[in-house]
Amino acid sequence: MSINWFPGHMAKARRQIEENLSKVDVVIEILDARIPMSSQNPMMNEIVKNKPRIVILNKSDLADQNMTNQWMNYFKSIGTYPIALDARSNNVLKRIEPVAMEATEEMFQRMEARGINRRPIRAMIIGIPNVGKSTLINSLARKKAARTGNTPGLTKSQQWIKAGNNLELLDTPGVLWPKFEGDVGLKLSLTGAITDRVVHLDEVAIFGMKFLIEHDKETFDAFYKITNYDVDDIVSVFDAIGRSRGMLMSGNEVDYEQVTNRVVYDIRNGKIGRYTFDEVNDDN
Repeated sequence: MSINWFPGHMAKARRQIEENLSKVDVVIEILDARIPMSSQNPMMNEIVKNKPRIVILNKSDLADQNMTNQWMNYFKSIGTYPIALDARSNNVLKRIEPVAMEATEEMFQRMEARGINRRPIRAMIIGIPNVGKSTLINSLARKKAARTGNTPGLTKSQQWIKAGNNLELLDTPGVLWPKFEGDVGLKLSLTGAITDRVVHLDEVAIFGMKFLIEHDKETFDAFYKITNYDVDDIVSVFDAIGRSRGMLMSGNEVDYEQVTNRVVYDIRNGKIGRYTFDEVNDDN
């Protein structure tokens, strides 16, 4: 699946990030723990360059724990500071603050050597739409400082937010890159990063069903209470789910649109189980 998706506000947001990078000490990049590589904007590497970077593997409660551990090791190996968490939890500030202090310690030591007193750490928050940036910021600030929702593109302007005594956060809008192809687009859609209006949702459901049948068929079958279907015939999978769940139209025909929406919803919200769709390999 090839998708071109680069609204005007995203191009503007990229320029704002580039212009404000010199004002911050560290970048906090929010990724979706289910798709750590697919949810990382490749443009950010060239924009952020050598700025210290904390990588938040958010929604880790929806991801496979063993895979999250592998991704943590990977991000450590490339010199970033990874943290796996659920942005809705109460201990977010305690998890992030010491890591931010570690990432900026050398910089503050150089400042003190020049006679400059320490100040709060200035951090820029970046990430693609719907990875939980606003939820994380609200947890850090312990108040509703940013709008939240399960809809991509809610944050469209930049704002500074104080978090505890040692952090000042610069929020930025979610930024996608101009074009992504193949499984990346499917994974982004399956986890809710792309609005459903710009994708063929049936392709997304098929991708999700095939992944679960390949990686966790027993759980998939038990969840939908299905047994008699042909794994090589995806239509038979739709039929089995539709009839098991009573998703039928007149004439006892399966309502494929209803099955599509149900499967995407169930996978996207962790109803079936905890899954990570990106694997750590030599190509990362």
